[in-house]
Amino acid sequence: MHTKGGRTPSGPLSRLRPIQQDPLDEYGLPSKGEKRLLSPRIQETYYSRIVERYLAFCTEAGDSDSLQRHFAQLAVTSTTPTAPASPLPQPTSASQSQPIATLPSTEKLSKILSALRKLREALLASHRHDLFATQAYLFSIRLGILASSYETYYPSLLHLLRRDQRQHGHPNTTTTKKHTSCSLTSVELNEITTYLILDTACRRDDLAEAYALHTQHQHHRRLRTKAILDALTSDNWVAWRRLKRQVDLYRVRLMELAEDRVRGHTLRAFGRAYLSLPLGVLEEQTGCGWAELRGRYGVGWESEG
Repeated sequence: MHTKGGRTPSGPLSRLRPIQQDPLDEYGLPSKGEKRLLSPRIQETYYSRIVERYLAFCTEAGDSDSLQRHFAQLAVTSTTPTAPASPLPQPTSASQSQPIATLPSTEKLSKILSALRKLREALLASHRHDLFATQAYLFSIRLGILASSYETYYPSLLHLLRRDQRQHGHPNTTTTKKHTSCSLTSVELNEITTYLILDTACRRDDLAEAYALHTQHQHHRRLRTKAILDALTSDNWVAWRRLKRQVDLYRVRLMELAEDRVRGHTLRAFGRAYLSLPLGVLEEQTGCGWAELRGRYGVGWESEG
């Protein structure tokens, strides 16, 4: 509303500021009717915002130990108790009693993962298969694995593998210029098939399927992946811990999905074989401190001295 002189009134309405909306919250889920994210230009801009937010999150975390604690917090708060990076130290355990609302770093990471879901749905709905889409899917896979969020990495993992199989299974299939497909490199294909094999064995606890995938994707030269499967099959916790120290962070995070099973077997084996043993040996072989063994796993042994 304007006065006769064309001036805006100086009442309370003129002092209201527009609400500052988080750029990652600007769009909704395409599966819920959001159409704007179907634009290739908007997809690329949105992806840039996601990457910028993730880099800011890493910078704010500080050193690698702090970053790993943030990832561990998200993994603990998003699951039930029994259920581009260089190798980093193994994350420490986070307290399960602390609610997610009191963990601002966890909320920030959760928002990034939520934004990746929106972008993934948009890429699927727009049938985009170019280099940009491939890199966005790979980013989603890698970050999802670091955050132990299978809802983030698993759909992207399956999509890329199925798309690659369609491309190689139907060499005469033609595509329009708009939807020209970009094949995975051999390095990328080996990377994501390794993740699928470990996810099948460690999270889904389907060792038969994991071995079948290992053979299907010709991983016979990937001896370390086979060694991980063998250690899990034979309940060889000594080999399991040694392999965890030898592989990169992504595979470590996937192996941690089977950690409870391996640790439970280790505790049962020690319980049957020993009347007493040094506490340091028990903690080293289980990869777990005495307080957590007592509280989380209900170990009934007593510590002497």
